[in-house]
Amino acid sequence: MPMPPLSLYIHTPWCVRKCPYCDFNSHERRELPEQAYLAALLLDLERDIAITGERPVETVFIGGGTPSLMSADFYRQLFDGIRARLPLAANAEITLEANPGTTEAARFEGFRAAGINRLSIGVQSFNDAHLQALGRIHDAQAAITAAGQARAAGFDNLNLDIMHALPGQSLEQAMEDLEQAIALKPAHLSWYELTIEPNTVFYRSPPTQPDSDSMADTEQAGFSLLAKAGFARYEISAFSQPGKSCRHNVNYWQFGDYLGIGAGAHSKLSTLDENGNLVITRYQKTRKPEDYLATPGNVRRNPQRVEGNDRIFEALLNGLRLVDGISLQTLDRTTGINPAQWIPLLNTLQQQGLMTFDDERLQCTPNGLQHLNSVLETLAETL
Repeated sequence: MPMPPLSLYIHTPWCVRKCPYCDFNSHERRELPEQAYLAALLLDLERDIAITGERPVETVFIGGGTPSLMSADFYRQLFDGIRARLPLAANAEITLEANPGTTEAARFEGFRAAGINRLSIGVQSFNDAHLQALGRIHDAQAAITAAGQARAAGFDNLNLDIMHALPGQSLEQAMEDLEQAIALKPAHLSWYELTIEPNTVFYRSPPTQPDSDSMADTEQAGFSLLAKAGFARYEISAFSQPGKSCRHNVNYWQFGDYLGIGAGAHSKLSTLDENGNLVITRYQKTRKPEDYLATPGNVRRNPQRVEGNDRIFEALLNGLRLVDGISLQTLDRTTGINPAQWIPLLNTLQQQGLMTFDDERLQCTPNGLQHLNSVLETLAETL
């Protein structure tokens, strides 16, 4: 049985200031233990190679935290170490998350020289008042400057992260953010609603956001504006110019495999048992950076098997985020379960106009994408 495509996720857990909406594994720290973390990451990787074997890594994503706080030399040494330990595809997409206010032109050039070929800049807004409300350390001009520096350094594959449904934000202000983002000519835009997550400052003290009708109006106006600018929506909150979708994230959504290294990183890996049956296992590494660094050769992995209907549900949870849905062939290959036996369970969602399916693929309708949480709740009850 062919294995799913393999990606590599690298977590860098530190940032200058933790934003009030952030529920990621990020921690404020000024002095970064670069060499200690480099050694820990490579040792972590070595321990996992036995699981992945000789499969080539097709994409790499460096997330955080704020990965752009680490030096270009850190990434040069890291990728030298990665290439010495596992096969990295010649055309691998290698993405680094960067935040305005933590970069300058020379640093971008160093990232590019280290082999990073895609940059994702966390802009969030070009409105200084909204940036302040979000707890960001940059202003609008710093974001514009960062995008220009990235392009000058050779990053043609550039993503900008933009939020809407911000505290006090009008539809007109949300469109101004998008118009400014489009003017910077990125290849990709992630445009998503501010959601209030547990274990965040905003959860404890929620800001006042636009009401649901206003959010819906903003979404429709934004979709139209992005389409006119040549950005195709290929996932709930992802828009790209032709051929510039994020390959790493698409692999997640198509239930591919990914190896995660770094503090708190997650992995989902497929293997075959002695009878040739597909086994899917999830892992999570030690979460606290200080604990991860203290025992790099023995980081906790917490393996958990994904079996039966849970496997199907997880595949659908990811695949139905894509505008084109997911093919039955992909579901068969990535879950090891013939979709023909559970497709009839989806008839209710089809009758409600939330999903369509045929002999080749299944996908949400536009209305289904808008109410994806309801679709997933129904699936969880049905499967």
